[in-house]
Amino acid sequence: MFILNNVAQPDTLHDAYRILTEKKSNTVLGGCAYLRMGSQIIHTGVDLSKLGLHYIKEADDCIEMGAMATLRDVETNPALFKYFNGVLPKAVGSIIGVQFRNVVTVGASVFSRYGFSDFITALMALDTEVELYHGGRMTLPRFMDRRRAKDILTKVIVHKTNRQAAYQALRNSKSDYPILTVAVSRLEDDWKIAVGARPTRARLAVQAAKRLVTGGTVTSDVIGQAAQIAAEELPFGTNMRGSAEYRRAMCHVLVKRAIAEVAACK
Repeated sequence: MFILNNVAQPDTLHDAYRILTEKKSNTVLGGCAYLRMGSQIIHTGVDLSKLGLHYIKEADDCIEMGAMATLRDVETNPALFKYFNGVLPKAVGSIIGVQFRNVVTVGASVFSRYGFSDFITALMALDTEVELYHGGRMTLPRFMDRRRAKDILTKVIVHKTNRQAAYQALRNSKSDYPILTVAVSRLEDDWKIAVGARPTRARLAVQAAKRLVTGGTVTSDVIGQAAQIAAEELPFGTNMRGSAEYRRAMCHVLVKRAIAEVAACK
């Protein structure tokens, strides 16, 4: 359980960032779902609810998700169902339960870079950017590799393309945290393979994706080879939900399934 000494509800992003950076123990409050699982003392919690960041908007070339949009908003948004085979609603649909998804925000999920995040894994397989108040706009993979710093994630931008995508996750039970997550997408000969819950944060299997670039039909042999490369090129760890060896074996299986699903898309 966390202890919160003060709450600030700024009217501008400028004020929100100023308060956030005034003291080391100040932090942004999203849905607070995961803050409750830790033990810390927060001097001032910065509530972003007055900044107009609770939205999902479809533009001509992208879909923007404000930081205060919830995972339930992602799950039920009609625009997100239209693109990428509905991979984003599918990815978040099994997270804990509806009440939980009504609380957890897009900004907190992405900014925290949780290793168990289904949402981040799916976003990594798309053409995704994030926008930070201080750090500016950057691709999601670049943000994931960036050193942690005090900032406010204002929105997530997913560029609208003709990518076909698929999502796979392994859980002990439907509402449990994942043992492994996989997302695969294809835009012509541009493939992306993202693997998360390793149990560390999601990463792209770059060499595995390169194996899928054939200039023609992706055969079952090629799919199997790419899945094996993914299992070999990414590091895996052990926690209470599974061993590194188990995750590596399941990576081969889930990546193979996701690639086959995408390859079958018209």
